[in-house]
Amino acid sequence: MKKVLAQGVFPKAVLSLFATAFLATPTAFAASATLDKIKSTGAVTMGVRESSIPMSYTTGDSRFDGYHVEICRMILGDIKDKLGMSTIRINYQPVTSQNRVPLVQNGTVDIECGTTTNNSTRAKDVGFANTLYVEEVRIAVKANSGINSISQLVGKKVATTTGTTSVQLLRKHEKANGVNFDEVFGKDHADSFLLLESGRADAFVMDGSILAGNIANSKNPKDYKIVGEVLATEPIAIMVPKNDPEFKAAVNAAIAKIVANGKMPGLWNKWFLSPIPPKNAVVGLELSPATKNAWANLNDKPAEDYNKK
Repeated sequence: MKKVLAQGVFPKAVLSLFATAFLATPTAFAASATLDKIKSTGAVTMGVRESSIPMSYTTGDSRFDGYHVEICRMILGDIKDKLGMSTIRINYQPVTSQNRVPLVQNGTVDIECGTTTNNSTRAKDVGFANTLYVEEVRIAVKANSGINSISQLVGKKVATTTGTTSVQLLRKHEKANGVNFDEVFGKDHADSFLLLESGRADAFVMDGSILAGNIANSKNPKDYKIVGEVLATEPIAIMVPKNDPEFKAAVNAAIAKIVANGKMPGLWNKWFLSPIPPKNAVVGLELSPATKNAWANLNDKPAEDYNKK
């Protein structure tokens, strides 16, 4: 895996990606409310999560980092240069599963860099940049629970985070027919994992990266395991305002440049396969074929397209 990660990204796609990346020059930006606001104020508000390790999370003292956060900082650096600005101030706004879409809708957040699934329902209210991470929704349990599949959740308590789609996906899975369980809610991903950790839930259903991140940062990672069938494959994407296609185009041009410059494998290695702050834990999530394909074929397809049968 390390040898693969050290190589460049998809030679066939490079020329077209470079062409896309450099379409947005300082004079090529069309009218954009978001870009105008960034240039006039010298600042941008980035929506971030507090416990979506390793995608977007706090490292303490109001500092935020992660795979999507670092990518967003790179995007905003590119936009800063294209706007001819010498500096740009990034204001970090913590968001939750419940308020992330409304805060982008009402302009409080200019760009949301968390763990949001691009789906058709949300796309009615917000825009999504091209996908750089494709998630598999899974189930985490305690290692000694005896639970290894959906069918063994009968009569169990299943935790999920308020405002997410994970348990709905579990209920819709063909192998969940006749499986009755009780749903319990955490206010954020850390709270949901605490429900599992404390025994108030028998399982935690969520994006695989979030499950792996919380397990890696727990007191005893060996006490947990990720099990069962993949419930869904979902594109996790950066959110932008729906009514500002010019800003979305600028974000996608920056993404294309990041990919064309071969930076994605290094970012994956940094956040998923190496020790990360604050505990120097390793998430240990290998690069999936679906995510690698998303890098090679940049697109903003919703989750519904990924799960067509």
